[in-house]
Amino acid sequence: MTVGQAASASRIREYLARLTPQARSSLLTEIERLQMYGEDISGYQAVLAGLRAEFRKSGEASHRAGNPSRYFFKPIEALFVDRAPEKANAGQISRGSLSPIWEWINHELLPAMARDYCEAMKAALAGGHSREANQIADAFQSKVVKSLQGALASAEGEKSAEHGLGQYTSSHGCINDLRKTLAALQIREAIVALEGALPPNIDRLEGEALAKVQGLLDAVVARHPAALSFALTIIMKRLQHPWQLVHLAIHSSLSRAAADVTTSRYAIAVSMVLDHLDDRRWLLRQALKSDRVENAKEILIDIYDVEYQLHEWISRLDQSDWGRRLEEGMAALAADLNAEYHTLPGDVHDAHLHHVLEGIERRRPGGGLLHHLWLKGRDALAGVPIPKFVAVPEPRFELRNRKDTS
Repeated sequence: MTVGQAASASRIREYLARLTPQARSSLLTEIERLQMYGEDISGYQAVLAGLRAEFRKSGEASHRAGNPSRYFFKPIEALFVDRAPEKANAGQISRGSLSPIWEWINHELLPAMARDYCEAMKAALAGGHSREANQIADAFQSKVVKSLQGALASAEGEKSAEHGLGQYTSSHGCINDLRKTLAALQIREAIVALEGALPPNIDRLEGEALAKVQGLLDAVVARHPAALSFALTIIMKRLQHPWQLVHLAIHSSLSRAAADVTTSRYAIAVSMVLDHLDDRRWLLRQALKSDRVENAKEILIDIYDVEYQLHEWISRLDQSDWGRRLEEGMAALAADLNAEYHTLPGDVHDAHLHHVLEGIERRRPGGGLLHHLWLKGRDALAGVPIPKFVAVPEPRFELRNRKDTS
């Protein structure tokens, strides 16, 4: 370490030592949230090292899903995703929102009850009494639900909650995650029951597997209509191929035509698959920026596969809002690749590249993406193996009053 680096580290330690424990915890939470979503934070490593040193020295908890908070959120943890709060859909809760919500509950919503809860929980856990810990958590969850119902019952109350959360995060989407946390905790028993009833891994959502999953979904939604998005999020995480969530929308539709699927009971499943594609595109961008070319190739092929399957399973997709969103997403993908292609290794080998382009573009609706890069003079992903797309058979489930889908 140079003299300058040592002096800088010393100033950071002095600054962090002057902060209150609450401020240190909030700062750590915010840095980790920005890291999670790929933000470029200059010098963050020195700050993180200083923060953690302060936590160790003072014996403070950093509130990063520690035991009391982990037990509090445990019944709904299947809904947590690594998406920014602003991008989390109706069935998802961003992990980046958990610490701000927990801090707000502890310091503003129910400070005395939260302190009692943490003390009781730590005692139960120290004694190895997991059943008692679950009972303590359930009781506190009920108190938080009741308090949140009152706090979010009016526009003024929501504004106050949003302002309170703003002390722990710069994300404006955290208030939406707070609303979803309330909704999920209200039906936490149903969420836990659905998790327990689903197979741990679903290779193909067809036939008997589809019938079983839809039966479970129907039962949950019949009792808790507001649970639909949450239930679909849980099911999607169990799928070997997440795009197959659209089978639930198609199965409850009059036909495979986009216009009919749009009006089906589980139409939101298609939008959630498009959210999944957005996530894959974000991962591709990160892989490209960090020169993980092999990983980028795999993600790109997966994106093309999902696009292909959506067009195969939903007819006239291009005539729907879903189709337009998909097209916009693929255009954004082209822009991402075009912006990054010049930073990646590999020269153009025209004969091989022509084969790759011909193979991929013949198999994906729309085409044009890799051809565009080729015309620019260089293919960032030269050597991408041709995706092994196969002809998709007719659905193995019956469609009620099926119409022509040609």
